[in-house]
Amino acid sequence: MKKITLFLTLIVGVSITAFGQKDKRAETILDAMSQKYKSLNTYQATFNYTSEGGGTNESFKGDLAVKGKMFRLKTAGQEVFVDGKTTATYIKESNEVNIQDYDSSEKGEFNPTKIYSMYKKGFRYKFLKEQKLAGRTVEVISLIPDKKDAQITNVQISVDKADKSVRNWQLTDKSGHKTTYQITKFTPNVALPDTYFMFDKAKYPGVEVVDLR
Repeated sequence: MKKITLFLTLIVGVSITAFGQKDKRAETILDAMSQKYKSLNTYQATFNYTSEGGGTNESFKGDLAVKGKMFRLKTAGQEVFVDGKTTATYIKESNEVNIQDYDSSEKGEFNPTKIYSMYKKGFRYKFLKEQKLAGRTVEVISLIPDKKDAQITNVQISVDKADKSVRNWQLTDKSGHKTTYQITKFTPNVALPDTYFMFDKAKYPGVEVVDLR
């Protein structure tokens, strides 16, 4: 549960009021990236997670699928199912699932249907460079939160220059700890039934259901 919470917290960052000048080139890239994701009916992405600094060094692989207001996230023996109404977090090690009402607002813990437009609120941003990443040309942008006491002090987003998909996030916190999410595969408009985003206890024999609603 701890890893899921960390992932969801870091990837969303903070919700705050933006200020100051914003780099026009960075804004153009981010707008194109945002428009791309908004135009998709569904998408699926696999990623590598690494965490370095502060005496920790860990890594795992994950998978995210999104369809409208629904999403499903798989990481390190845990799964999160959101069907637009409820959130079900399954923990493989204990064979337990926690079910609660889903908060779809921007203040919710994680909403990948809005994540690609969140830069419009609460960040100054600047184009840093172009570079090669896994054989593709990406444009790297730095986002700095307005709120001075924010846990995350910097977010670097690498956007594929050709297809405008996000290929990498790197988040740095106050202590200098770095967390990186590198997209290894991105598939747009995958045929996914609504049931894919719903937890089905019949598929998890003996699961303990904890209803927190």
